[in-house]
Amino acid sequence: MEFKYAEEAFKKTTSFKRDKIIEVAISEFANKGYVNANINEIAAKANISIGSMYKYFQNKKMLYLTIVDYTIEELKVVLNEILNKEADFLTTVKLIIRAIQTHTRKNINATKLYNGMTTESNSEFTGITVSEMEGVTAKLYAAYIKEEQENGSARKDIDPNYFAFFLDNLFLVLQFSYSSEYYKQRLKLYVADNVFENDELLAEQLLKFIKGALYLQD
Repeated sequence: MEFKYAEEAFKKTTSFKRDKIIEVAISEFANKGYVNANINEIAAKANISIGSMYKYFQNKKMLYLTIVDYTIEELKVVLNEILNKEADFLTTVKLIIRAIQTHTRKNINATKLYNGMTTESNSEFTGITVSEMEGVTAKLYAAYIKEEQENGSARKDIDPNYFAFFLDNLFLVLQFSYSSEYYKQRLKLYVADNVFENDELLAEQLLKFIKGALYLQD
């Protein structure tokens, strides 16, 4: 990864030190938000001096953008692994659902950070998130749907771009349902307290919902 928002010193430091700073920063920004996160506290928890931190990053904004970029790239890696399988649309959707379940459980703070990015009032940060991550999935999902329509599998009375937007929102809510207490409680309220004990059933039901919307005619 190029770390385009970081200073050269950060790129040249050891991978151990980089990983520690990234881990601590993700946790701080995810749990406190951009405004309340403190670069001095991040430096202390990462066991580096504040002087070194400012050699690595020009300011808190550049550190935050580095962390945002890092988490987006991690999500892209997961997505690319799925796309490289070159599976059909429904199989790809199921793989994405299961990847969301697994990745979110293993990376709670990264998902919380992403959740925070979607609600940040700072339009600059929001723009980066949308253009870097959402721009990729928007085109991808719409292309899949158009292909399904062209081969006669999917209903032709839906707009691929709208459907791609709705599909991605389902994935977002699923992510947050595994990382946000609010969304966890909503899912439990609608389904059952033990809903998180059966990921396969959740994936199966969501896939049926998507399949019904895309393939059933009025």
